[in-house]
Amino acid sequence: MARRREEVPEEEDQEMEEELVSLQFDEPLSWRAGKPIATTELLRRLESLSKELVDMDQETVDKDSLNHVAKELASPNLLGHREGGVKAFTAACLVDILKLCAPEAPFTPKQLKEIFALFVKTILPALWDPSNAYNMQHKYVLTSLAEVKSILLINEVGNAEELLLHLFSSFFDGISGSSKAASGEQVAKDVEFHMTDILVTLVEESPTLPSHVLDVIMAQFLRAAPPGGHKEKADANGKQTTLLPKDEPEAYVMAKTVCNSCPEKMARYAGQYFSDVIMDVSGGHGNGHRDDDDSDDDDGTMGPTESDFKELRKAHQLLRELWRAAPTVLPNVIPQVDAELSADNIQLRLLATETLGDMISGIGAAGPPPSPVLDPAAYPPLKLNDDVPDHPSTSILTTPISPLSFAQTHSQAFHNFVSRKNDKSPLIRAAWTTAVGYIISTSAGNIGLSREDESVFVSGLRDKLLDTDEKVRLAAVKAIETFSFRDIITKLAAIGGVNKDGSILFTLADRCRDKRSSVRVEAMALLSKLWAVGSGELAAGQESVIAALSGIPSRIFNTFYANDLELNVLMERVVYECLVPLSFPPPPKAKASKSSNGNSQPQSANDSVYDQDKIRAERIMLLVKDLDSNAKKAFNALQARQPQFSMVMENLVRQCDAFNGGNPESNEDRIKQNLKKTIGYLAQFLPDSVKVEADLHNFANWHDRRCYQLIRYAVSAESDFKTMHRAVKEFVKRVQGSSKPHMLETLLPLLYRSSYIMFNKSHLSTYIDCSKSDRDGLGAAAQEITTEISQNNPDLFKTHVGQLCKDLADGAPNEDKTNETSMVETLKACSSYSKKYPKELPDDRKFIQALMSYALYGQPAKAAKYAVNVMMARKDNKSMISATDLLQRVMKDWGYDSPHFLAKLAATSQLELLAPKVTADANDQIFDTAVKDVLLKVRTDAKDSDPEWVADSEVDEECQVKMWALKLVVNRLRGAQDPEEAKELSKPVFKLLRSLLKESGELCKTQDTPKHHKARLRLLAGQLFLKLCTSKHFEEVFSHTDFNQLALLTQDPSAMVRRLFVEKLQKYLVQNKLRPRFYTVIFLTAFEPDINFKSQIETWIRSRARFFRDAKQNVMESTMGRLISLLAHHPDYSIEVDDLIDHARYLLYYVSNVATEANFGMIYKYAERVKQTRDGITPSESERLYVLSDLAQSILKKWQDKKNWIFQAFPGKVGLPIGLYTALPSHDVAQEIAAKQYLPEGFDQQLDDLLRSVDKKKKRKTADERAEGQPAQKKVRTTVQRATAKVKSSKVAKASLKKPAAKSSKTPSRSKKAAALSAIDSADRRRSGRSKKNSTYIERDSSEDDEDMLEGVAAWEYYDNTGKPVQDDNEDSSDLSEPDEAPGSADEEEKEEAPDEAEEESELSDVEDEQEEEAPPSPPKANGRKSRAAATASSPPGPKTRTLASRPAAKASAAKGKSPAASKAKAKPAPKPRAAPTRSTRSRRAAAQDQDEEEEDE
Repeated sequence: MARRREEVPEEEDQEMEEELVSLQFDEPLSWRAGKPIATTELLRRLESLSKELVDMDQETVDKDSLNHVAKELASPNLLGHREGGVKAFTAACLVDILKLCAPEAPFTPKQLKEIFALFVKTILPALWDPSNAYNMQHKYVLTSLAEVKSILLINEVGNAEELLLHLFSSFFDGISGSSKAASGEQVAKDVEFHMTDILVTLVEESPTLPSHVLDVIMAQFLRAAPPGGHKEKADANGKQTTLLPKDEPEAYVMAKTVCNSCPEKMARYAGQYFSDVIMDVSGGHGNGHRDDDDSDDDDGTMGPTESDFKELRKAHQLLRELWRAAPTVLPNVIPQVDAELSADNIQLRLLATETLGDMISGIGAAGPPPSPVLDPAAYPPLKLNDDVPDHPSTSILTTPISPLSFAQTHSQAFHNFVSRKNDKSPLIRAAWTTAVGYIISTSAGNIGLSREDESVFVSGLRDKLLDTDEKVRLAAVKAIETFSFRDIITKLAAIGGVNKDGSILFTLADRCRDKRSSVRVEAMALLSKLWAVGSGELAAGQESVIAALSGIPSRIFNTFYANDLELNVLMERVVYECLVPLSFPPPPKAKASKSSNGNSQPQSANDSVYDQDKIRAERIMLLVKDLDSNAKKAFNALQARQPQFSMVMENLVRQCDAFNGGNPESNEDRIKQNLKKTIGYLAQFLPDSVKVEADLHNFANWHDRRCYQLIRYAVSAESDFKTMHRAVKEFVKRVQGSSKPHMLETLLPLLYRSSYIMFNKSHLSTYIDCSKSDRDGLGAAAQEITTEISQNNPDLFKTHVGQLCKDLADGAPNEDKTNETSMVETLKACSSYSKKYPKELPDDRKFIQALMSYALYGQPAKAAKYAVNVMMARKDNKSMISATDLLQRVMKDWGYDSPHFLAKLAATSQLELLAPKVTADANDQIFDTAVKDVLLKVRTDAKDSDPEWVADSEVDEECQVKMWALKLVVNRLRGAQDPEEAKELSKPVFKLLRSLLKESGELCKTQDTPKHHKARLRLLAGQLFLKLCTSKHFEEVFSHTDFNQLALLTQDPSAMVRRLFVEKLQKYLVQNKLRPRFYTVIFLTAFEPDINFKSQIETWIRSRARFFRDAKQNVMESTMGRLISLLAHHPDYSIEVDDLIDHARYLLYYVSNVATEANFGMIYKYAERVKQTRDGITPSESERLYVLSDLAQSILKKWQDKKNWIFQAFPGKVGLPIGLYTALPSHDVAQEIAAKQYLPEGFDQQLDDLLRSVDKKKKRKTADERAEGQPAQKKVRTTVQRATAKVKSSKVAKASLKKPAAKSSKTPSRSKKAAALSAIDSADRRRSGRSKKNSTYIERDSSEDDEDMLEGVAAWEYYDNTGKPVQDDNEDSSDLSEPDEAPGSADEEEKEEAPDEAEEESELSDVEDEQEEEAPPSPPKANGRKSRAAATASSPPGPKTRTLASRPAAKASAAKGKSPAASKAKAKPAPKPRAAPTRSTRSRRAAAQDQDEEEEDE
């Protein structure tokens, strides 16, 4: 047995030996001298051998059988054969031999050297020609060397350094030049990959790397440098980068891969490489190192030679690129550069500072990225959130990239770099400043800076703006120029804008008065461009942009008070070339235009809206709006002297013409004397009077008559802006092409001062329009401009109005001809002008007849309205006669089916307002038609497919007629002279408006009205209620019943109804035309589904709250009492937990936007005081007030806890309005109510869950997902659209789902109830879900309405149209009198906020508000009225659930047995911190609609 076991291994060995495969190839490959093998035969044999070798496996091959073939393959006959194919197949066989015989090569050292020489010098370089017939064999050799790693045998041959150098050089050079091969074919990516693999293998596995090879690797990184020189030779503006490739060179990528694949070895090699250069130069010639920043600069004079510095600069350039490509190879090099920061030699310190700065910001050898273009003439203007388009010269090589955070990986060097800001040498401080600009703007190579480091750099950049050396200050200004518009707002203006003392932009604005011309020119031009680029966001009301940039025009115009002639010239140049450039806006392109946000639109679609004159006028008005009082005085002074300079320039032209180039035809002495006097007069207004006189004399001697005519065009009041602009452009071009182009330095400032640039007749209609409508909040500025024109340049105004009137007369319509649509705008301008200057308009028969024609036949109907306004402007007997004549002509054919009835109705509506005595006798007939024949009848059949809303341009004639009829009814009331008569007339009018609101726009009892008609009518009814309530005697009869009904329009099913009503409400509140009780209505928007609109409303509320706090008025605090009453009578009120949670959201919405630690005690006292009263509207339901009072107190307590506020009880008395509340019958009842807790048991926990759920969602939402204050995202089941909004307010739907008949029918499962009621019309469900006790509502007495039940409540204030109080003032005369508010603000609910809240304290106050408002949850962002059943109208029948973002539906969770309140709390969206608004809450269309009605207020 033992013997058998011993025999087994022998048998196995025999089997293994039998399994070894021997080479079968036996043909000779070598030959004796003189008897060579034919090349064809040799190729056949080599190919046969190659195929057999390829199929052999290293594990089973008989290596001994390969020895003979290996010897023949290594023979000089094959290795040196002249035929490339022979070499290729030989090399392929050799790599197979090396693979099969690994790890021992069957070759002698000499043979091995010749073999690798063949590989390196012949086979591998042949790969650069992919079209080579033997390219497959070449690639096979490469692949085998890479995969088998047999390339490492190269280290065992003699003279390996030469082969390695040749290998690395050929790979790098070849891969870079491969695209230039004769065949034009690119080398395959697998070839590049295997080559890189070979290089990585050699670096990683080789014991050492020859220095020459290292030089070759490092040299590849300098391929990123711009052709023709180092970075410092490139254009400062990045123009050199246009020569750079868009992608990284192949050799660069290969070298980068090698370094990153072998970081440890390459770090050692790189350290030695740079020490040979850096230490030799800085250590050998640097005279030691600096111990501190105060060393004498002269100590470093004996520094490195120029040749040394050349090498040193090259090394530093390489360092920059290595940090971008392979920072892990530099740990031993950075300390050496850090040591240079302390060198005595200034040039060394400067080079080290520049290098480290570039490395931190990720700037490589190609230089910095091109500076962003701030084009002040671009249109549309840039938006803060727009993607910055790539610069034409953008390259990956100039894109800042920092793979690692320099501050973290090399903290000591980073700290030492920061300390260079205090270097004694201004050169180094300037270089540091430039570097810091790139570090901040690139966010340290796009890897990010810590908040502390960024703050240090921003502070340092600000300090350098105040440096004692002008080069440093100039470098600081230029450093800011490298920032994009967005970075300037988000980074530099983060702690304050131009108006915030100590901020970087404030300091930059100070440089506008710098004593050095170069600094102030750059600073003022940069500031002006920033404001111009940001003008779009300024006009849109973006708070962060407003806080940052709104003060720029004031700072620029305030330089006027420096009384420096040179500064004045500079100021005017930046105003006309940067703030409002002459070339703004650019002319429309013939083909498709591309806006700044990248959207391409056909020009044909934009022609109607692209009004250059209007756009430019709006920019000018925005400029005036942003000026403070002193700056406005300077601006007005500059414009007031323009007519005077215009006359002087015309006089100069006349005298130059008479001078005739120095050869006057007659009166030579007098002409020369007059010319000299005029030139002397002009010279006193410009710096360097000697040069001015010389330039003007040269201009006179030049005697270019075309220039004379161009000046006349430019300074003529008759020239429109386009004519003036073309004249200036041609004038500049002609002077530049003259023999003395330097004359332009004198002539251009004079031309700017005398031309009609700001106040041009082309812009006047826009000014007039805005002065009336206050579009985009520019009304105050427009009014100021028109006032200035009328006072200082009335000829311009008269000329313009005369032309307008002539155009009106020529384009008047008749029975058979309609007027052009443009005439409506002309009429509108005349109407606005006639309000202020009625005597300036013509009163001849032709003009009056033209107005008569517009009133009778004008289209659209607004033309008739404006025509009547102009006709009645004079308010004299003649206008009354005209009104009588007009009414008679109207009444001749007065009826719905009469021709042009719409125009007649609009004209009559205005006559009712402006000439009530004229219409008195015909009122019965007028009103019978308006009410019975128009409003109470339906002529268009309603369809289920009717939209909820249509655009203004799509409103049909019947709807327009009804709207004008409703306006006519209200205008009759507004036109009543006697207050008592007006009150009597108001009863049927109020009843009509009330019916429209209650019946959702339906007045006809026999036929359904189309849905979009009803939406328009109920919106108009609500707006007219607001308009009537701006008058005291109408507001007094506006009952609490009507008020509560009106408030529900904020929760209308139609998104456009909600929006336009809220915007109208905001407009009147800002203008202080409504009593403060109307602020209560705005808080019913807590469930507004349009996220952006709700965000704008919240911003508006917070701003108004801040305004009243600053004004020391308790308007928003006292609203708490009214809000509780409004919610108590809300149709959706019930004591069920889910309903109370919804009401809690209303209160939370109020608290989050109004409450501060300072007013918290007062708000709490109002909430507490409610329990000491009874319901003044429905006393039997007073318990509702007590429930909501307890609810409000609970929310306030929890809010206080979350904010960590210290509660301070309000010491004074607070009162509640008598109309809403009455006194309790006895003290015992009061005690009983005070002692009872009205909230359901355990409800406190539901409130905790509500606030916790809001907090959880807030944490889930990161700061970079949404801006501060933007509402939380919510999955809304209906689409909110501006034009055709088919949204059903989910609040409305929720009310409908709640209770179809009685509360007792309500079941715990709301999903089941929703399914049962899904087929009910939303309006019907809203009505069925409300209390039926409206008849118990008592209308209060008007005298009681102005009293308070208790002490401490101020009397209401009323103001006339001029803003003057009509009774005793309490606090301030009006909102608009507040200096921080935008004057005359009407329809800019948010734009009036931005300047007023951020102008003085700028961003600092916003930061404090952030800390106050971000910690707690902000009000819930839900949809519809309560978000309970959004879109019932558009949803199919079935269970309705609350669908919230990433949350289960509240109803569904309740149905599953969860706590309804807890589930609902989870379903509410996350709060968001307060955000800077992106635009005004008013849309342009809404503003236009309001503007049309605004003229009635006059």
